Amino acid sequence: MRKFWVAGGLGAGLVLLLGLLLIGTYVAAAGLAGIGGRALGLAKGAVPAEYLTQVQKWGTLCPAISPALLAAQLYQESGWNPKAQSPAAAQGMAQFIPATWQTHGVDGDGDGKRDVWDPEDAIASAASYDCELAKYVKDAPGDATRNMLAAYNAGAYRVIQYGGVPPYRETQNYVKTITTLAKSFEAPAGPVAPSKQAAGAIYYAQDKLGTPYLWGGTGTAEQNGRFDCSGLTKAAYHSVGIELPRVANDQWNAGPHPKRNELLPGDLVFFAYDLKDPRSIHHVGIYVGGGYMINAPYTGAVIRFDKIDTPDYLGATRVTSDGAKALPAANAA
Repeated sequence: MRKFWVAGGLGAGLVLLLGLLLIGTYVAAAGLAGIGGRALGLAKGAVPAEYLTQVQKWGTLCPAISPALLAAQLYQESGWNPKAQSPAAAQGMAQFIPATWQTHGVDGDGDGKRDVWDPEDAIASAASYDCELAKYVKDAPGDATRNMLAAYNAGAYRVIQYGGVPPYRETQNYVKTITTLAKSFEAPAGPVAPSKQAAGAIYYAQDKLGTPYLWGGTGTAEQNGRFDCSGLTKAAYHSVGIELPRVANDQWNAGPHPKRNELLPGDLVFFAYDLKDPRSIHHVGIYVGGGYMINAPYTGAVIRFDKIDTPDYLGATRVTSDGAKALPAANAA
């Protein structure tokens, strides 16, 4: 019973309610199995507000792309960093190499210049290049978007040669990564499918109730099993075989984003300084139902239940295994 005493002032009725919610997680998931809808548009807060208009505009340039897919590519390439530069000399938010930029760069903001470091030019150029590739492979059998992505990775000739996505592991992984990551930027048109691993992640976090917070903590023996907020969520999902990135704002794109009234136990819930910019996320917890989460709040506190409805609540992510694997941090590991 010790785990419930440390909740601190919650009251017997609330503790009982939360206990029942934890027990009922599998039941809730089973009851919603198979529910899902085709996602349209962009999820609220998924794209930084300063780039939202451009992503929405250029994401409809041709049928092979969408705002969510374009957002996924830009996030995967640079994490929205307009000054990103790779060791291979890829430059800007869309990571064009100089030779490709000279051929395919466009003037997205109409100022008479094609600047690889200008986000408006880079976003427009990424969409334009995607659509050019889609034209090259338009007669190849199969899905136009998957073929376009395969052409981006392996070249249009190979897509035409193999009649679709070529049998290269790198190319097939790239196609899966971008199409999966795009789901974390989409606004679901219907309820999001439940997580099969949610109950296990909650069970792990529940077992840590009362553990003192440690900034930078990941639960190691040297840290006496202590956690910070994202260390706890990472460990909880690691316990069910899903590897999340280390920091909270990188965990945001590990799956689709259910609405507030569609939350299920096990969803990650996020809090940000700027509700229009997911890069400003500063805290994450694990939703348990009834408007509460398990979280490691701050120095001097313990892992506990807290309400999620605060002014800095940004939204939630329903973690999926494929979604976690698609994250840039996971790909770099």
